[in-house]
Amino acid sequence: MAAGVDTTRRRRRSPSLPCTVRVQAAGFALGHRSNGSVRRLLFSLADIHVKAKRRRRPDGAGVRSVDVTIDASRGLWARVFSPSSTKREATATAAQALPVVVFFHGGGFVLFSAASCYYDRLCRRFCREVGAVVVSVNYRLAPAHRFPAAYDDGLAALRYLDVSGLPEAADLGVAVDLSNCFLAGDSAGGNMVHHVAQRWAASTSSSSLRLAGAVLIQPLFGGEDVELAEAFPPAMVVIGGFDLLKGWQARYAETLRGKGKPVRVVEYPGAIHGFFLFRELADSGKLVEEMKLFVQEHRTKRVH
Repeated sequence: MAAGVDTTRRRRRSPSLPCTVRVQAAGFALGHRSNGSVRRLLFSLADIHVKAKRRRRPDGAGVRSVDVTIDASRGLWARVFSPSSTKREATATAAQALPVVVFFHGGGFVLFSAASCYYDRLCRRFCREVGAVVVSVNYRLAPAHRFPAAYDDGLAALRYLDVSGLPEAADLGVAVDLSNCFLAGDSAGGNMVHHVAQRWAASTSSSSLRLAGAVLIQPLFGGEDVELAEAFPPAMVVIGGFDLLKGWQARYAETLRGKGKPVRVVEYPGAIHGFFLFRELADSGKLVEEMKLFVQEHRTKRVH
């Protein structure tokens, strides 16, 4: 009986994953050393970059994209995703501009980019299914750019949008409502969501950009105390049952609650870290739907 119990426990410790996901997850695992550092060469081989797909016709995801320069002096740019629409759809949505999701990719502050195939694909999905214009920020990475370069870039992206909006070069074909701007990010990007939102709420009086919400997907926290500005936006915190960071994520959510901030915790007991990158996983689709509901709940109607 004891042996049977031990076997059951071992099975519960291992997530149930399709073979294709197991292979990819194993590949990412090989890129990490036992001391927590990463093998850059292996990651560089796996980190396939794709170009923006700016077309008059919808691409396979029904989304157009274009790269926009934010600050050439620091090499800061973003990939902007907008849903393709017919003339009839464009007329119908003209009175209701789309919300904006500013996205920060994960990678421990040292890996990946807005052009990485996984994140390009994820942002296309957010754009199409959440119903928003997505601005994926290609912030500077460590160790070439030391802390707090990533936070500075995230804040610079918001200031750029506040002052300039999205340039005509983006050729979105849809109306954008910056008074309904949401921050979203995974892992290290989730950490950035908190700190960029905190900086924005504490230091700016914007006339056009309003942070309506923050979506922290399996955020990377560890050993840091959370401080909050009064204007910190409502938050959605996503936690996976097989994520080694889940304890810190739960603690973060409780800290928000303790400071009287509105927070919604979404848990997936069988989810590994980065589960949302794999469309084969049912929880990936559930997350996109939860994000859509969060945006709908916290966006305000534009007054004309």
